[in-house]
Amino acid sequence: MSEDLSLPLLAQSTFAEDGDTELLVAPRNVTTKRIFVAATRMNEGKTTVCLGLFAALRSISPSVGYIKPIGQRFVEVQGSKIDEDSLLLDSIFNVEVPIEAMSPVAVDSSFTRRYLLNPETNLPLLADRMCRAFDRASYQKDFIIIEGSGHAGVGSTFDMSNAHAAKLLNAKVIIVSEGGIGRPVDEIALNKALFDKVGVEVIGAILNKCMPDKLAILHEHTGKALARLGVPLLGTIPLQKPLTAPNLSQVVDEINGRWLNGRAHGMNERVSRIVIGAMTAKGVMDYLQPGTLILTPGDRDDILLAAIAQAGLTGKKVVSGIVLTRNIMPHHKLLELLHQTNIPVVITDDESYAVASEISNMTIKTQPQDSDKIPIIKRLILDNVDLKKILAAFEVSSVPTAPNKVKPSLS
Repeated sequence: MSEDLSLPLLAQSTFAEDGDTELLVAPRNVTTKRIFVAATRMNEGKTTVCLGLFAALRSISPSVGYIKPIGQRFVEVQGSKIDEDSLLLDSIFNVEVPIEAMSPVAVDSSFTRRYLLNPETNLPLLADRMCRAFDRASYQKDFIIIEGSGHAGVGSTFDMSNAHAAKLLNAKVIIVSEGGIGRPVDEIALNKALFDKVGVEVIGAILNKCMPDKLAILHEHTGKALARLGVPLLGTIPLQKPLTAPNLSQVVDEINGRWLNGRAHGMNERVSRIVIGAMTAKGVMDYLQPGTLILTPGDRDDILLAAIAQAGLTGKKVVSGIVLTRNIMPHHKLLELLHQTNIPVVITDDESYAVASEISNMTIKTQPQDSDKIPIIKRLILDNVDLKKILAAFEVSSVPTAPNKVKPSLS
């Protein structure tokens, strides 16, 4: 079915007062300190940094807001397309702002084509919607974190790149990049050039996912290289394996698996090690421990019986899960024994090595149910990012007290 490109690009903003027909070209809020978080590439940990920064700023002021003006991964919430990252942050911190204000624009599959049919009309509507949502999201907030949708140039096709979005919202930028020296500095330089071109201040960079044993080297050498570009290094965040470990529900979605047992309590099991059951039952005993995901065909009765026996003997968690590969079901008597345990069991069509490769190549994003990850993220920013440098960019030494003067619609 072809998409209807005649649909309007954007509906009227929810946050426009009755009779207020002016198209805003800038937010009316001029007091809230605003930090725009961009990244040099996808999956550099931008959302993780935003979560940690939000928590860190809340340790200074309870009045912290969040907005992701343009989202590309969204879900339907009461008829509105809402960005997944906005939902994530709100579910963790309960921002007490209408979710539509935190995610005003969702770029669906036909958005760009509809925009290009009439950009002269659509750009002012897009800017107005973002400004009005920002005013609502930042109302009575001392700080607001603005999460970008990628590197500085993302969104250029519809005239609202991250650089232009930061300019529109009068924000100062932090660039997030993966740890290293050569590539991160090169890519931060490219991104800074575009922010400079549109007149947006880059207040610093954060290196994420750094190898723990390289922190001192990166802080010294990458910090010197960035300083030559006029970009302060705000922090080096060490790689944390728990943040890169998927839960079993994410694995099941990735491999198109089907649950056979233990779904209720197994969905949030964290997978930190993958073992292919090519050994004997005696050999597999050493791997029967929490965090392990065993991949084995369903006809390996010996491995399944070993797991069942261990669960019966200890009464404790044996493994994070078992994936039965090649769509081979266990004998029905063995399946009955599995049902008497809490061992999470999933079946999939692919063979074991293909499943292992799929899991290893997964992109792991934090989800609302990842309660074990949130304290780690909070501590990472507090312990490894120089919050004083960030506050100095706004000349803030203590909790701001000036309230916003303009009250937007509270719809």
